[in-house]
Amino acid sequence: MLEDDAAVDADSLVGQDPRSGARPSGGERDWAAAVLEPVRWMRMLCRELGATFVAGVVLVYGLSQGFAGSFFRVASDYYWKDVQRVQPATVQFLSVFFYIPWVLKPLWGIMTDVFPVCGYRRRPYFLFSGILGMVSAAIVAITIGLPVSSAVLCLVGISTAVAIADVTIDACIAKNSIDKPALAPDMQSLCAFSSSLGALVGYATSGMFVHHLGAQGALGVMAIPPVTVVFLGFFIYELKARQHNVKEKVLNKVSGAVKGMVRTIRYPVVWKPSLYMFLSLALSISTHEGQFYWYTNKTPPNPGFSQEFVGLVHAIGAVASMLGVLVYHKCLKDYPFRSILLYAQLLYGVSGLLDLTFVLRWNLALGVPDAAFVTLEECVSRVVGRVRLMPMMVLSTKLCPPGMEGTFFALLMCIDSLGMLAAKAGGAALLRALRVTRTDFGRLWLAVLLRNVLRLATLGAIGLVPAAGQTDVLVPRELGLVSSPAGVTVDEEEERLQLAMLTSHADDV
Repeated sequence: MLEDDAAVDADSLVGQDPRSGARPSGGERDWAAAVLEPVRWMRMLCRELGATFVAGVVLVYGLSQGFAGSFFRVASDYYWKDVQRVQPATVQFLSVFFYIPWVLKPLWGIMTDVFPVCGYRRRPYFLFSGILGMVSAAIVAITIGLPVSSAVLCLVGISTAVAIADVTIDACIAKNSIDKPALAPDMQSLCAFSSSLGALVGYATSGMFVHHLGAQGALGVMAIPPVTVVFLGFFIYELKARQHNVKEKVLNKVSGAVKGMVRTIRYPVVWKPSLYMFLSLALSISTHEGQFYWYTNKTPPNPGFSQEFVGLVHAIGAVASMLGVLVYHKCLKDYPFRSILLYAQLLYGVSGLLDLTFVLRWNLALGVPDAAFVTLEECVSRVVGRVRLMPMMVLSTKLCPPGMEGTFFALLMCIDSLGMLAAKAGGAALLRALRVTRTDFGRLWLAVLLRNVLRLATLGAIGLVPAAGQTDVLVPRELGLVSSPAGVTVDEEEERLQLAMLTSHADDV
């Protein structure tokens, strides 16, 4: 009844209540409808998927990934540059270790699925994730003279905490994408909106914190998101499992999950798009650290951007990223996978030429100031990057067989993380080969050029992507049926403990 009353109130605001005496003008109705549309969209998602599921997505993607990820990017860049004082190629190489926890996502997925602690499958891992993140952030923030190896270990700990918390939500998203395929693009839109909004706040505040607290002190802010994960671990609703012969059942489940993954990945409809996504990410080698050292270098003719301005540009980019989500959600989610990924990858390669223009300082020859041009470049790259990645995420959820959504989605994200790891390692090797250092950026333009060429080369593998629509079913349901030794296809007790099921139960209460 409350929802019905709210719907009536919303309708009356946009001039749809016939009892209203003074009806708003057409322009006012359009404005009110535009404002209320996101509210109605969120209400629809809560009604179809469960309010606690939606809240979990917003918390994990918005705060743990969006805010923490963006804040970490700026603060850690300055930490390596100003505190540890290492070379850009070295930083690029060290960043490879931050992707290792994401490569291990299938392991986290299997652990949370089949290794209960004291009878609970979710709460202990949320608690472990939050405590690990808090301790790691605190150590790197308060320890003076921390060795590089210890600093890397702490930052890997922060990354591991985020990866473990991410696994459960990803499993729920994959399962709901199978159960309600028409809402798969909407779920990815929710993830992207939450992530972009969190990133906006993180980028907008990162430069200020780095300026006033220093890069090392600013990293202490990274302890805040894990606190919410600890809170989630204490208060999330979960039934306590009571099982006999737990060890035997765990081994059977692990064996079944591994066999199911191997069997599924061998199907062409699965391995071909997975290979394309890997190549698309791996061939887009990263030159970020070299560019960061260059545009924050105060020696003329380098741009010499301040800490606050770097954070501001990234914050504007986060707004552009939300615009990219809106463009996808409104205009592109009905296009076939192959078509949208073809044009998105093409734009991704072409848009990279803006970086080349900036590094070569051609923008000054055109009369465009550095601040204006780098803001333009950031906005374009964020919009194009978001439009490119979102169909890949939807495609990944479509490749998960029913019954093992969490584990297989984690495997696909592992493959993507391997691609990003390869891109980081390739960028580090290229910067080192071209001898780009803290003060010598003479060949940085060549690294950016080679990166753009590799981006365009990915188009040669576009045939690996299916031509199906984004709401089509790609994997048959029978592919995910993995029989147990007793002939049972689904463990009913485990199903009840899945977070997606718990959200529905909590909503009913």
